[in-house]
Amino acid sequence: MKQIVMYLVLVLGLVSTSCITQKDVVYLQDKGTVINDSLQLQALASPYRVQVNDILSISIKSTDSELKKLVEIFQPTELSAGTTGNGNLYFSGFTVDLHGNIEFPILDKVNVLGFTTEEIEDKVKEALLDKYLKDVSKIFITVKLAGLRYTVTGEVGGGGVLTLFQDRVNIIEALANAGDITDTGDRKDVLVIRQYPNGQKIHHIDLTDVAALKSPYYYIQPNDMILVKPLKRKALGAGQTATQTFTTIASIFSVLVSTYFLAKNL
Repeated sequence: MKQIVMYLVLVLGLVSTSCITQKDVVYLQDKGTVINDSLQLQALASPYRVQVNDILSISIKSTDSELKKLVEIFQPTELSAGTTGNGNLYFSGFTVDLHGNIEFPILDKVNVLGFTTEEIEDKVKEALLDKYLKDVSKIFITVKLAGLRYTVTGEVGGGGVLTLFQDRVNIIEALANAGDITDTGDRKDVLVIRQYPNGQKIHHIDLTDVAALKSPYYYIQPNDMILVKPLKRKALGAGQTATQTFTTIASIFSVLVSTYFLAKNL
């Protein structure tokens, strides 16, 4: 019987530490990492620069009636028809190839790798002025990313490849769009796999700490992959709440007692 008590104490100690607490599931807690009473969200140090496989939406308009017909040549048919769905953007947008170029009507290839959308607008204007137009002051060029595409997998409500039509998306918004992290997901060590010109890198962010607001990975970028690991508590199978933990302990105790008396009577 003493052995049963020892096993029970061991299991009780193991299981009691495996409950998921409030500190495990609450976002952006003050853990003493914030000096001031209020934390100002810092803007990104630099704007996003276009990468390979990005899809750009480029719109050219003009208020000059003489230029309108020329401008129409540069507009994809789908965009002129007013269709802006994600699938249509894949076919009508401008995909950055492996060499960092886009195939632009009449202008042929335009290199956009590593440029911001504002810099690409200037490049297109310069190319039009150099080859076709004498004055670009009457045309308006807008370059945008055709949706912010990212991947979420792991302990979330509904992962997959997702797209948000916003210029800036923080990681909490991105996870909320994927069904949020489940109670068994590790919010303290969320992995962000980010693409760079020389390859991919894995970054870590603690979403339970308010200091995450200052992390360079708080705002996601196109083609980011967000991985949410399971808590170690889930691997133990001990239960997420106190009630579930008590039920687990009671079940284990019942099995141990039954085994003891069965062995004793043999």
